[in-house]
Amino acid sequence: MKISESWLREWVNPEVGTDELVAQLTMAGLEVDAVESVAGDFNGVIVGEIVGCEQHPDADKLRVCQVAGLEGLSQVVCGAPNARVGIKIPFATIGAKLPEFDIKKAKLRGVESFGMLCGQTELKAGDDDSGVWELPADAPVGANLRDYLNLNDKLIEVDLTPNRSDCLSVKGIAREVGVLNRAPVTAPAIAAVPATIADTFSVHLEAGYACSRYVGRVIRNIDITRPSPAWLQDKLVRSGLRSIDAVVDVTNYVLIELGQPMHAFDLSSLNDAIHVRMAHQGESLVLLDEQEVKLNADTMVIADQKGPLAIAGVMGGKASAVSENTRDIFLESAFFNPLAIAGRARSYGLHTDSSHRFERGVDYNLQVEAIERATQLLLDIVGGEVGPLVHVNNEHLPQEREVTLRKARIVSGLSLEMADDEVVDILSRLGLKLVSQSVVGWTFAVPSYRFDISIEADLLEELARVYGYNRLPTRSLAAPLDIEPHPEAKMGLPALRKQLIARGYQEAITYSFIEPKLSALFDPKVEPVILRNPISADMAAMRTSLIPGLVSVLRHNLNRQQSRVRLFESGLRFVPEASGLKQEPMLAGLIYGSRSPESWANAAEMVDFFDLKGDLESLLALSGDEAAFSFAPDDNPALHPGQTAGVYRNGEWQGVIGALHPSLQQQLDIPQSVYVFEVRLSALLGARIPAFSALSKFPEVRRDLALLVDRNVAADKLLTAVRSQAGEHLTDLKVFDVYMGKGIDPHRKSVAMGLMRNFMRISASISVKRKSWWSSSLKRFAMLWKITNRSNCLALVTLSYAIKASVRVVTPRRERKFLSVPVAWLPFAQDKNLRHE
Repeated sequence: MKISESWLREWVNPEVGTDELVAQLTMAGLEVDAVESVAGDFNGVIVGEIVGCEQHPDADKLRVCQVAGLEGLSQVVCGAPNARVGIKIPFATIGAKLPEFDIKKAKLRGVESFGMLCGQTELKAGDDDSGVWELPADAPVGANLRDYLNLNDKLIEVDLTPNRSDCLSVKGIAREVGVLNRAPVTAPAIAAVPATIADTFSVHLEAGYACSRYVGRVIRNIDITRPSPAWLQDKLVRSGLRSIDAVVDVTNYVLIELGQPMHAFDLSSLNDAIHVRMAHQGESLVLLDEQEVKLNADTMVIADQKGPLAIAGVMGGKASAVSENTRDIFLESAFFNPLAIAGRARSYGLHTDSSHRFERGVDYNLQVEAIERATQLLLDIVGGEVGPLVHVNNEHLPQEREVTLRKARIVSGLSLEMADDEVVDILSRLGLKLVSQSVVGWTFAVPSYRFDISIEADLLEELARVYGYNRLPTRSLAAPLDIEPHPEAKMGLPALRKQLIARGYQEAITYSFIEPKLSALFDPKVEPVILRNPISADMAAMRTSLIPGLVSVLRHNLNRQQSRVRLFESGLRFVPEASGLKQEPMLAGLIYGSRSPESWANAAEMVDFFDLKGDLESLLALSGDEAAFSFAPDDNPALHPGQTAGVYRNGEWQGVIGALHPSLQQQLDIPQSVYVFEVRLSALLGARIPAFSALSKFPEVRRDLALLVDRNVAADKLLTAVRSQAGEHLTDLKVFDVYMGKGIDPHRKSVAMGLMRNFMRISASISVKRKSWWSSSLKRFAMLWKITNRSNCLALVTLSYAIKASVRVVTPRRERKFLSVPVAWLPFAQDKNLRHE
């Protein structure tokens, strides 16, 4: 907000200079961005009047003017097209110093010139370069221009935080300056304007909480041809607004002075009554800037019987605007709930001074004062006949709030013991009213213009900034720093980050807000939460998944020639549920491009599903309980239907992994396949407590099995079946080959698994007669299959390294034979009928 220092000092004039005033405002939380002079540095310029004007004898574009000033008439050669007899202009006399040059006696095309007639640009007092600066007709000839136009004024630009809407006016800033300097604030006298006619216009509030107060007034027979006075125009220009006509200028003046946005309708364009209601979806309205908009159902409008007249709190409509033919007006001043206005202007690509204030909150007790101020100014400028006020409220009007402040909280929050009288004095000067006081503390009533004060901490902030942040004592913090125990059954997020970074990933941090259309592409089944006042239109929806953000980062990198991308992100997703908004921590990852960095030593192979699955399994392994995780085919609208798997832990769904759907990939203009995963962080952080197990005394033996199964049988099911039957001595199990092709049924596949296990080596010697060595040996050997010990320990009878059961058969003399029988896993136990070697 830009404010004139001279206008501010009309309200409050502390005995401090501009620099100190600016420092006070900044230290009080009203940060000053810039201080500018109203005009450039010049002197020797007075108010002059052109009393004679003739064409230059040797130049078509020059005129020879006779200018009245302090010392009679002066001849000046001027090239301004608007130079003419009778106008008052800035006259730079001989010896004057302008911002860019000095004035000297000169001769132009043979005619002497004793000075210069100045425009706004020569004096750096404006940007109008159309000719000489035409001053008001009542400007006193010979007066110092700087003094007459108050060009020594400074413009103070204040950058207010959204919670300080009470300072979006001269009145609000003056109130703060008065508090900081203990100086009196002198507001202009605003008296109720008595009605001179009985004309009114009906108003109906139909928008509920969105509009709880509406004040209007009919003013007839105004003369809109009368211009606004120079002092009013100057104040508007120095506040960054241009003068339009007297009616609009007055409403803008009240906006800057008091902080209350107002609007004036041409009464002849209104039909029947004013209705403050919500728009009908698709209604159209042509605004003052001649832009036609299609209204949304969540937009509040000011309407009559025919249709919308204005977007409430944002901008009026062209059809009902005040024009040069207007004779009667209806003046409005209303209170709109900030939540009903927030984001509406932005949704139509607009931002106005009215919406800026209504979005942040306007004093709900200011409407009558503002309309009385505007009425009096209009009567003084354009005249007219005034009707009585139309004042309509409903039950949604905000009520006065009370906040309690404890003395002990001042000591703990500010490290300062403040006298009771000083506390009451500071808060009272800020407009708070003392309701009650006790030994413990105080209760204050919050003024209607302070939307930012609602809890005890807000009062502490007010005390601190008025007392002075630089005066608060500096003390070291004292707090217990006990180290909290870290449970072994819980793994930290840093461990997951380190693992992914070690595998070549880079962490991304994206916004929690995404474009609604992008959310619909990735998660069409879930309706996201839409923000009422988004930062921008493409950040209007709260994400229901982390994947859209990572894909957006991928596209950003692809547009910058980064062809190999590995990203991960941890954060919250926001899923609407019947019980409320569920905020769930998730971990997501994405890979794209070649499997290995570009190098002469690496083949140019692209990543696939199993590359990402391997990276995810490495995270699952960190928990020490990887056996609890499993993968199963899943369905996700954003992922490829044949390359999507759900991630499960102990049978419960925890996330998804897969390739981006080809149609979605095409819509996003991504040339190659993208692989993503998203898993609940809670599933990854849960770990199994390590437990000691003794090392086996026996060597590990591997058995490879190749099974022919239907193609639709998942390898995970085979692994689960083997684990359930192999027993506790199985040390490792893996699939090392899958074959589909020549030599086997086209509807089947060969899955090769490697089984590793610790075993005892057994050699059984059996003596038999030669005749029956084969049959008896087989009988004895068959006994080995049936014998099981108490611990149900499985063993493999081996000969050398071959996985076979071997029985040594002893025959008479030279006819000894060795029987080698291929067998599978055999139960084994002690047997007194067998002799062990």
